[in-house]
Amino acid sequence: MVSGPAAEVTGVDGGPVHRALAAEITGVRHRLPGRAPRVLDVGGGSGAWAVPLARLGCAVTVVDNSPNALAALQRRAREAGVHDFVTPVQGDVDALADVAPAGGADLVLGHGLLEVVDDAAAAVSALATAAAAGGAISVLVSSRYAAVLARTLAGRLAEARALLTDPDGRLGPGDALRRRLDVGTLRALLESAGGLRVEVLQGDGALEGWIPGSVRDGGPGAAREVAELEHLAAATPALLDVAARLHAMARRA
Repeated sequence: MVSGPAAEVTGVDGGPVHRALAAEITGVRHRLPGRAPRVLDVGGGSGAWAVPLARLGCAVTVVDNSPNALAALQRRAREAGVHDFVTPVQGDVDALADVAPAGGADLVLGHGLLEVVDDAAAAVSALATAAAAGGAISVLVSSRYAAVLARTLAGRLAEARALLTDPDGRLGPGDALRRRLDVGTLRALLESAGGLRVEVLQGDGALEGWIPGSVRDGGPGAAREVAELEHLAAATPALLDVAARLHAMARRA
């Protein structure tokens, strides 16, 4: 498994994924007052998502098959002062039921997970099973068409062709990812394999990655402009498939 992107859940001022997670945690608190929201982070690695969620007062269980990543998670949680809110568990999504109770989590994360597992449908089913009734599943995946466009702009046309024509959006047998997804494939996977209701389907890095570095590095003012543009682009349907990553929030009935 791989860890999620190194980012902080900062609420409304963060990126689109951060805002969606913060809004979900707020909703859990309203529905279930009096206890900490329960979060299960599958493939959460060293805690890039888990530690910020713990700072929000969530009780976070991180399941990962790497002992080194889990050790780094514990160090990171201690340094952040949230060690008591984070529980590391060595395990794998293929046997998630062995380490995480069915229906035990208010929010289940599978960020950077579906690209690397052998069976994406089985992984989605496992994530859905771990969520409580009415709970949410958040998945973050690499976008096929963004990868095609990036290779095309870089002049790597053979790679762009491979990504576009391969059924799973792979470069070939040596590709580190088992699949890249598009909007339709991701939605169908969540709805059919997990029996989930997709509530949010947005881009992460819809335009930011295409902005020249000289602009992105132009100081606080430029950073605000980029963030504002990204906020608008994230939910623009025509731009979803060129986002570097696709983010979905789906709910268990």
